Amino acid sequence: MDIAAAIIDLLGQRAASASICPSEVARALSPDPAGWRPLMQPVRDAAAALARADRIIITRKDEQLDPDALGSGPIRLRRGAGFSE
Repeated sequence: MDIAAAIIDLLGQRAASASICPSEVARALSPDPAGWRPLMQPVRDAAAALARADRIIITRKDEQLDPDALGSGPIRLRRGAGFSE
């Protein structure tokens, strides 16, 4: 299971200005419809790594977050400047 690839794939299916919720990634990766919640932290970790590489941007209420200081709470994932690399 390549979580980073799933994030890039889901963002690639949306408009360039669109965002996705990490739970969409977890649900897409979970074969069990009720078993996606344990994937949330791994998805957030993969998103942080992608954000460090400038491939995505992590936001909360339209404010860009530091991938090393996400804390808890809802986040959204958007394409970054290096998305297509």
